[in-house]
Amino acid sequence: MNKKKSTLNKRGQSFKTSENFYESLTFAYSGIIYCFKYSRNFRFQIFCSVIAIFLARLLKLNSIESIVILATIFSVLILEILNTSIESLVDLVVGKKYSKLAKICKDCSAGSVLIASINSVFVAAYVFFPKIKIIFLSL
Repeated sequence: MNKKKSTLNKRGQSFKTSENFYESLTFAYSGIIYCFKYSRNFRFQIFCSVIAIFLARLLKLNSIESIVILATIFSVLILEILNTSIESLVDLVVGKKYSKLAKICKDCSAGSVLIASINSVFVAAYVFFPKIKIIFLSL
């Protein structure tokens, strides 16, 4: 029990904790903006997301298809933000020296984004291709 109290007391001493919900949202927004500014992959994924949403509107997806597309988009973006976070933390801990464990950590984190991205291509193909095929067959 004393250990738990000690941990809670130290939390207030951390670099910056949010005072309220609005401040928490501001920190979260800052993280998203950081990824957008400094992560080329995040910007590319946002670009692909905009195209997918545009296509979804153009092809008039039903609500289930739209939810599947949005959930897939968000899963990739979430994993990219986590990847950026993990890579930054590893760099902070390891510094400029090489560490095999740091490499494994960063590679696995990047691998999770790659798997989610591959999954998004399969989901997009499954949802979009039948609708595009109908359009081309009706021409």
